[in-house]
Order: sequence, then C-alpha cells, then structure tokens
Amino acid sequence: MQGLRQIWSRLHDAAARFASVVPADSRSECEPARLIVGLGNPGERYARTRHNVGFRVVDLLGMRHAGVWRSDHALQAETCRVEIGGRVCLLVRPQTFMNRSGSAVLAACEQWPSLDPRADLLIVYDDLDLPVGRIRLRPGGGGGGHRGISDILLELGRRDIPRLRFGIGHPGSAGAVVDWVLTPFSAEQEQAELPAALERAADAVEVSVAEGLTRSMGQFNASG
Repeated sequence: MQGLRQIWSRLHDAAARFASVVPADSRSECEPARLIVGLGNPGERYARTRHNVGFRVVDLLGMRHAGVWRSDHALQAETCRVEIGGRVCLLVRPQTFMNRSGSAVLAACEQWPSLDPRADLLIVYDDLDLPVGRIRLRPGGGGGGHRGISDILLELGRRDIPRLRFGIGHPGSAGAVVDWVLTPFSAEQEQAELPAALERAADAVEVSVAEGLTRSMGQFNASG
C-alpha cells in the first residue's frame, strides 16, 4: 500500500510540474495583484529534493485553484495565474536555478512596476534552521545563508521582502549542507510529515493574500 501511495505522490507532483506548462507572453496579460514565488531548481532530478519545497508549495496552490502553468521566457520562469481571496496572483517558478533566482524575480517586478515588493511579493523557500515541515513568515530580513533568497535581495537592492520559510531540518554539520539540500526527504517524511506541512504552507500563503501578512504570521507562526 505504501508503494502505491509513493507512486501516486510522484505522479501527482509530475503532473503539477509538467503536464500543463505551455508557452506564454506575460506582457499580453493583465497585471496581477500579487507575485508568489516558489524557489527551487528546474528538472526532474531535483523535483523531490529538500531545496525544492518552494516549487512544491506553489505547485499545490496551482492545483488548488485550477491554474495552468506556462513557460514565460521573458521572466525566465514558469508561471501560473490563479485567483486567491478575490485577487489575481501570479505563481512563479524561476527556471534560472536556485542561486540565480534574483534575475527572474527582478524581471517580474520590472514587468509590473506598480507592484510594491514590500506588500505584493512573497517568496517561498526552504530553511535549514527550522525542523522539517515547520513554517515561518516574515516581512523581511537577510538571506540567512540561503543563496536563492540572497540573490533576490541583491538583485532587488532591498531586504524588506516578505517570505515564507519552510523547514527542511539540518544535517548536523556545515560540511554536509550542500548534499543535504540536494537530496530527497526520507520516505517516512514524505509519507508522514510533508503532505500536511505543504498543505499548511499553502494555507498560509492564501491567508497572507486574502487577509494580510500580519494575520497569516499570527495564525501560522505560533503553531506551524
């Protein structure tokens, strides 16, 4: 039975990532009210790694709201338009690889300059300093050693960027970090911990869009 659940989970993720990705031109569509950026590395080899939980959260949001993923070369990203809390949101999966995430986010901000990164942008990414599945929302801060968010802060030239950090745990030593983030979660974590944690992270994003970041922080930081 566990084997069947694992197969279904992998097919579910693959469908979310690839089945509905079609070409698009972001310039021909109306301006979104929010940009929700999930960080990760493109390609099937990275899909289940700890570093890609940001992709998995926005994948889940796309599925919840029946969105269609599109390949947007201008933004160097795959994007998906959905409506959350009455607001049009653009879900973004940068295709630049993690350490160059800033160029995709900058391109999106330049495409819609009226959006305020302090209020209209949310970055979702993995965090070594939180236990597996724990989430934390913050209105800003530094990179904390995460090269993806650090590149975004560098490209945008500011630190007051809202973010949702998703815990992936720590391997115990600094020398093991690179291998840790680029390897999958354990089978037990995939079965017992991640599904509910990913759902909770998606819930937190939805509340932040519909009711504001402060409300989402109060609801999810205390217990998740």
